[in-house]
Amino acid sequence: MRPHRSLAALGAVAVLALTGCGDGQDAGSTTLPSSTPDTTLVPDDGETEEKRFPDVETVDIRREADGTFTLDVTISSTYDSPERYADGWRVLTTDGTELGSHELAHDHAGEQPFTRTQSGLAIPDGVTEVIVEGRDSENGYGGTSVRAAVPAP
Repeated sequence: MRPHRSLAALGAVAVLALTGCGDGQDAGSTTLPSSTPDTTLVPDDGETEEKRFPDVETVDIRREADGTFTLDVTISSTYDSPERYADGWRVLTTDGTELGSHELAHDHAGEQPFTRTQSGLAIPDGVTEVIVEGRDSENGYGGTSVRAAVPAP
């Protein structure tokens, strides 16, 4: 059974979550809070619980001549190892419809943060921005997501 977290620890999580949404984002990108808290928590027994998800830091989207899109996604993961790592991301519309995903086959422990490219993504006409959310090989999707503008034709 997990130790009960004190109200002070939960308050610290809320403060950290609010202060983590600051400057430093590229134009056209907005950091979104995770739907699941991923800030380091300190249980009552004094042990530190590690971060559960990778964070998407930036997303650059380009419209290709064939009408598809290429995304350059930068992810940061504090725990990347062969046993557990950021193993991909998904691209969502603002209403939550998944447009595609990208899998990462191995860890990037020696390269943090790291940027990888997803090509050939179809984004329907009328979608003006997307959300990119990282995935952890152990815990699934979560962490800081990025909202990015889709280039107009």
